[in-house]
Amino acid sequence: MNQIKMNYSGISDARGTDGPVLGIETSCDETAAAVIRGDGTILSNVISSQHSVHARFGGVVPELASRAHIEKIEEIAARAIDEAGLSWQDLAGVAVTEGPGLAGALIVGLNYAKALAFALNIPIVGVSHLEGHIASAWLKDPSFPRSCVVLVVSGGHTHLYHRGQDGATRLLARTRDDAAGEAFDKGAQMLGLGFPGGPALDKLAQAGNPGKIRFPRSMRKSSLEFSFSGLKTSLLYRLQGMDKAHLDGIRADVAAGYQEAIVSVLVEKAFTAVGRCGVAALAVVGGVSANSRLRALLTERAHREGVLLSIPPLQYCTDNAAMIAAAGRNALSAGRRLADDAEALVTMDPLSPLQVIETV
Repeated sequence: MNQIKMNYSGISDARGTDGPVLGIETSCDETAAAVIRGDGTILSNVISSQHSVHARFGGVVPELASRAHIEKIEEIAARAIDEAGLSWQDLAGVAVTEGPGLAGALIVGLNYAKALAFALNIPIVGVSHLEGHIASAWLKDPSFPRSCVVLVVSGGHTHLYHRGQDGATRLLARTRDDAAGEAFDKGAQMLGLGFPGGPALDKLAQAGNPGKIRFPRSMRKSSLEFSFSGLKTSLLYRLQGMDKAHLDGIRADVAAGYQEAIVSVLVEKAFTAVGRCGVAALAVVGGVSANSRLRALLTERAHREGVLLSIPPLQYCTDNAAMIAAAGRNALSAGRRLADDAEALVTMDPLSPLQVIETV
């Protein structure tokens, strides 16, 4: 059993942390800022998408993402403060994503947040991007049980956690290779769909029959771990040698079958984890939780098995700063602070640094 612990230290408090907290998120291609009140009420949530910047490249270009963050960060933060109906002096703290993510993109948000906290003389805390996604499970319904299984599923992560009543988080399993969101994006690319690939594939699949063209389900019964690289290869081989006319006739069915292979495994393993952990609640968070087929299957299974289910509203599924502000508010209240010399963490242990994590 491998134990992981991350230590945080840094500036002292200049005022209490029960007031409004500003969240900053720049881990990839969304420049986002949000303000959350001390009682957890979201006062603003502003997101600037870079889809038009990266669309012609078929994926996120790190250097272009960093430049776009530099151009937008001040404007987006100011809008978040304005929409919250506050002044800068009303803030009690700042929370910022310090990793994982693109190095240049993270540096923009981290340095901006540090400068802002210094200028306002308020505490600052760095949070893991995954910690933020986990916190999004309680944004809509703060009464959702604390003891639950959490599936974080996005473009870069597919992780299963058991979260205790006290907030302690234990990593149960993760993907051995590609994340589910990566499989969606690459599948969309192979099918000639637009960017971002996940939503495009979801939309096309809605017009197809998920049972007509089947794809393999990797590691279906062997463990709680995931694997999606073989699924991508299966799609590639199926498309090889297929002429355009033939593909056009079955493209929606291919998309539906490919999507079904991803989401069915996610659902199966998530509910298996619920049973093994002996809990009655499941939260599914991250960008892929916006997928319509995944949401439908999760809702149906949860109703059938009597499991409480939390899936964030769509605006909190993809990268956003409300989740960072929420996680940051909790971290500030627990006494965590960002060290003065803290740097962006491109890779991080796959869990909240709030607790000692036991990886099994």
